[in-house]
Amino acid sequence: MNKPKLLVMDDYEGELAQSPAMRRLRQLADVTILGHPIDDFNILKGFQVILALRERTKLNAPFFEACPNLELVLQTGGHAYHIDQAAATQRGIVVALGRRVSKPTVVVPELALGFMLGLARQIYPLTMAMSKGEWRGSIGGSLSGRTLGILGYGRHGRPVARLAEAFGMKVIAWDRTGSYPKPDEFGAPRLPLDDLLAESDIVSIHLRLSDESRGLMNRENLWKMKPTALLINTSRGAIIDETALIDALCEKQIAGAGLDVFAVEPLPASSPLRRMPNVLLTPHVGWQVRDVFHEFVEIAADQLDAWLKNELPKSDVLNPDVMQSDK
Repeated sequence: MNKPKLLVMDDYEGELAQSPAMRRLRQLADVTILGHPIDDFNILKGFQVILALRERTKLNAPFFEACPNLELVLQTGGHAYHIDQAAATQRGIVVALGRRVSKPTVVVPELALGFMLGLARQIYPLTMAMSKGEWRGSIGGSLSGRTLGILGYGRHGRPVARLAEAFGMKVIAWDRTGSYPKPDEFGAPRLPLDDLLAESDIVSIHLRLSDESRGLMNRENLWKMKPTALLINTSRGAIIDETALIDALCEKQIAGAGLDVFAVEPLPASSPLRRMPNVLLTPHVGWQVRDVFHEFVEIAADQLDAWLKNELPKSDVLNPDVMQSDK
């Protein structure tokens, strides 16, 4: 049996190419690696398999129409916001999700804590002052003794709670189920949203994007926070109403924000968020560390191997109804 042709898309950093598991992937398929955005869909015509890196390219109907031979998408990460599932299903294309990836449950919480520390101790403005030759102190704050409110107490929210407790913070939580179970083994009580926003010194968002969470942090809810509070978002940009957030920051309704995700990405150069001294920004890099990229390739190799053997678990597949019985 001839090896399938596999296109690795959007490997801008070259980390997928450097993964130790890439050798195994090359044993299973004839691999082409693209280190830049696709500017011509004609390149897609000859490939049976695509390894797609998170949300860098939208896999919509025009994309799939340009891939007449495509049978399998190996989608890194456990979600598919950027994939037109109906279009893939209509064309009989299997979409496998990298749900087993584990590293983001460590690195995303680390970034959330980094934002908290950076804002509380004013690390960025002090660094900028030092770079200008200045030597001036600033009264920062400590995380110890502060209350952290976690929106979404799940895959990322729980590790954030553990890290925060190591800094001596009190942790409270809310999730969209509206349930209020007894505190778990880490002692984080669940509170109604209004109570959490009113009590928290820092609010950190770790919710999935859904109809319920989209725009959750609107003007009404932002104004329920303390004027000394910080807002952290390493989840999805659309969960925050950015216009309302800018107003809240300008009017000192909240003290600052740390944002890795935005409603529109890349964040427009004209956004006022880029020029606010009480805001820390990163370009959606919460998951981008070397270990994560390498794990993506490991999982993709496992899934491709299983698919070639007709053994790909349906639990790995976004649209299992289109799985083929033969290859």
